[in-house]
Order: sequence, then structure tokens, then C-alpha cells
Amino acid sequence: MNLLCRLIARDLRQAWASAGLWLPVAFLLLVASLYPFAVGPDAAVLARTGGGMIWIAALLACLLPVDRLIAPDRDAGILDQIALRGIGEEMLVAARLIAHWLSFGPPLMLATLPAAALLKLDGATILKLETGLLLGTPALAALGLLVATLTAGLRSSGALAGLLALPLAVPLLIFGAGSLGDGSGAALKFLGAASLLLVAITPFAGGAAIRAGRE
Repeated sequence: MNLLCRLIARDLRQAWASAGLWLPVAFLLLVASLYPFAVGPDAAVLARTGGGMIWIAALLACLLPVDRLIAPDRDAGILDQIALRGIGEEMLVAARLIAHWLSFGPPLMLATLPAAALLKLDGATILKLETGLLLGTPALAALGLLVATLTAGLRSSGALAGLLALPLAVPLLIFGAGSLGDGSGAALKFLGAASLLLVAITPFAGGAAIRAGRE
């Protein structure tokens, strides 16, 4: 557990140094600021479509730091050094997943509050939106990290990771945006199940991808 905490702390320091903590927040707020210029100032239109727009912005924001999650450490030989110390790739990916979520999930949820005010969302919609992001951002973090492990070492890995992640994230987007108008809570349950599945398989699939890339 101590080793896992040390790995998480290291990854969080790297995220801070590379602007990974504030870049998704700035992106979300910028999109929320520009969106009313595109659809007009009508409060009813903004309230009806703003929640879905925030989900799209959150999906795109999670892809911003993908190119720094695995590739820099792989190119610098840090992953090999960690392996020589007896640390398994699964533990490394698990620690990086936790750090990746902490670096963009909670800040993104906080940034949603001023973004929701810009989009004229009411309190009930904001509550559903925050609940959905709480369930969905771990899945977005897992998906981004997974494609980062699969594309590390390839040319233009950042762009390729985005192309791979976007189609896979469509179900998360459907469930997340669908939960805003779903009174039964079924969409949130599906979103939570998808998030749990992605978080569970990412350390093993990502660890296998790192080992395959090393060989």
C-alpha cells in the first residue's frame, strides 16, 4: 500500500508539472463560455442542451493528457527501471489510473458548477450532472489510460489514442447525457456498471500492453 501511494504521489506531481491539473478545467470552462455564442442566449435552449454539452466537453478533456500518461516514461526508460525494482505493470497502471482520475475528475466536477451557471442549468440538473460525472469520470480516466498504454511508442500516439478512445466512449456519453432526463435512474446504473468494468480491466489490460511493448 505504501508503494502504491508513492507511485500515485509521483504521478500527481508529474500531472501538476505538466499542467494536467488545470488544462481540462480550462478547456471545460472555455467550451461552456463559447457555447452560448453558438446556440444563442435563449435560457431554455441552453438549459435543455447544456448538460449534454458538458458531457462532451468532459469526454474531450479527459483525452488532453493522454499523450503524457505512458509515452514519456516509456521513452525515458522509467518503466523499465520500475520493472527492475520488482513493481508489476498492473500495480503501475493501477496507480497511474488513480492519479489520472484525481488530477482531472474532481477538478472537472468543481469546474462544472460555474459552467452550469453559464448554461442556465437548474439545481436538479446540476445534481444529476455531478452524480453522473462522479460515476463516469473514473471510466473516462480508465479509457484514456488504456488507449495510452496501447498506443505508447507509436508515431502520433496522442492523435491515435483520441481516435481509438472516442468511439469506445460513446456508451459512456449516451448513459451520462441520458441520465439528465431519466427519472428512473437506469442510465446512472448502466453508467456505474460500465465505469466499474473499465476500472477493473484497465490495470490488467494496460499492464499486458506495457509488457508487450517492451518485448
